[in-house]
Amino acid sequence: MARKLPPLNTLRAFEASCRYLSFTKAAEELFVTQAAISHQIKTLEEALDVKLFRRLNRALLLTEEGQVLLPAVRESLSILGNAVAKLREQERSGTLTVSMLPSFASSWMVPRLGRFQTAHPDIDLRISANFDMVDFDRDDVDVAIRFGKGRYPGLASVHFRTEDIFPVCSPGLLNDPDRPLSCPEDLKYHTLLHDDMETDWRMWLMAAGVKGVDASRGTSLNQSDMVLQAAIDGQGVALGRSILAQRALRSGQLVKPFDLTLPSDYAYYFVCPEAAFDRPKTKAFREWLFSEAETS
Repeated sequence: MARKLPPLNTLRAFEASCRYLSFTKAAEELFVTQAAISHQIKTLEEALDVKLFRRLNRALLLTEEGQVLLPAVRESLSILGNAVAKLREQERSGTLTVSMLPSFASSWMVPRLGRFQTAHPDIDLRISANFDMVDFDRDDVDVAIRFGKGRYPGLASVHFRTEDIFPVCSPGLLNDPDRPLSCPEDLKYHTLLHDDMETDWRMWLMAAGVKGVDASRGTSLNQSDMVLQAAIDGQGVALGRSILAQRALRSGQLVKPFDLTLPSDYAYYFVCPEAAFDRPKTKAFREWLFSEAETS
């Protein structure tokens, strides 16, 4: 059976009073009044049914019972303090596992990992890149970057980035003498590159008023980063997503042959259990993530 122990505050008051042999100085250390310390010592003595101090006119001395209790209290408070400090350190540092789509990981996150490590050397970031919808109760994952519509019941969800979609291709495709790509209608001469969302091409062609182009034809790949790589290699024209295509567009590996841009029905969201939202590691990663989004 569990033994009934005195309140923790009474033990802290006792230990501090023993070190200083003064209720006044113990009160100053613990940021309470001298009367509060006296009350806590009295409560402890009543709980143990012993006298712990001999109160003289200008001095405070430990009784024999107090001398017996003191070593155990000091050791127990030390063990408890070390455990709390270790727990807090784990909350601030150590491993943080983040789940995300492989395409987002390779195109957006991986190029920025060095900056995160520089900003937070005490946090070891672990990227779990897969297509599975993470289960925070089952999986060893702290945070997820999800691509969807933001409805995640029971979880804390913050909108991270909205995506736009638009055609992208290799610069060499623009000036192909045999198959010029000067207007959207010219897409009928080129291979359309698809990810798993063929409806995007249909939507874009409809918005552009293009007729005579079969939106279902072409080459399909099940990962968006593979689609972009195929476009970089001149294999066809892809529908780029603004976040994933950003680096390739900046480097000149890809170009936008047309101006028409459509907003995607989906966006990226920062998602985690509500209880973990304000944990130091989670907060540090979230603030860094949004800071990166603002500067990129």
